Amino acid sequence: MTLPIVIDYEDGICAIDAQFHRPRRAAIHLIVENGSAALIDTGTNFSIPGVVATLKQKSIALEAVEYIILTHIHLDHAGGASACMRLFPNAKLVVHPRAASHMANPARLVAGAIGVYGETEFKRVYGEINPIEANRIIEAADNSTIALNGRPLLFLDTPGHARHHHCIFDARSHSFFTGDTFGVSYRELDVDGMEFVFPTTSPVQFDPTAAHHSIDRIMSYQPRHAFLTHFSRISHLTHHAETMHDLIEAHVAIAQRAREHHDRANEISKALTEVLLDRLTKHGCRLAQTEIKELLHSDIRLNTQGLIHWLDQPTERFKQL
Repeated sequence: MTLPIVIDYEDGICAIDAQFHRPRRAAIHLIVENGSAALIDTGTNFSIPGVVATLKQKSIALEAVEYIILTHIHLDHAGGASACMRLFPNAKLVVHPRAASHMANPARLVAGAIGVYGETEFKRVYGEINPIEANRIIEAADNSTIALNGRPLLFLDTPGHARHHHCIFDARSHSFFTGDTFGVSYRELDVDGMEFVFPTTSPVQFDPTAAHHSIDRIMSYQPRHAFLTHFSRISHLTHHAETMHDLIEAHVAIAQRAREHHDRANEISKALTEVLLDRLTKHGCRLAQTEIKELLHSDIRLNTQGLIHWLDQPTERFKQL
């Protein structure tokens, strides 16, 4: 097979392209510490051959993978977890406590995804999602730590995008692996080294109050970098935290204005497109608007769905996974 795009960073960290829909849309992060390895997020089943090929190229044995860590269990992050557990005999799966039962019995998780995508599209994009033995699952509670060959990885509960989301602080690199909590930042939108970051409000657990709190909690550590699943390492985090707070409020305002509109989905989608195009123009993005719309089409669609779901939920909406 053709090797995926691999980006090597300092401190034993690299990003492996998950080959999810297009290049540089989703990253699987590999941490290596004195011969021991951990993967943070897995992409889908179809991402795993690229992971195995990358490990082989780096002379890392399958037996050296100690942890498969999921920031959360949306299937673009966790769809390859059962394949990883089958391939890596010594690995433990590390998940948020709210996610553990869904990894041991993924029936509800799969049913929810089929409800969004339809069965044919689900199988095409994600393949088979199988149960994982409960004795191989570690529930990483808030403020808990695991050690990768002596290298501490700290887990913080960071809801907002999902209730089963945590972020991982790596003291060695003084950086966070943020899944979707710190937003989305595609490298095609970088301008002279400055990234562009925007929120992901995809269904079904968007909670703006929690999202603001989680960003502030991440920033309280004064991290050097954030490693986003979509897509990999960003710097300038003080600037991006401010942008995220501002854009979360903009997304909420757009949803609230469309609450009573007869075609909420179209109204929200158009407004989100306008906001992001305006921000990208001010950012200095050199892509044509048609290219930007194509690049962001899926994110805007999912953000629209998530905002509609948020509008329609009762006050107690975030208590259940």
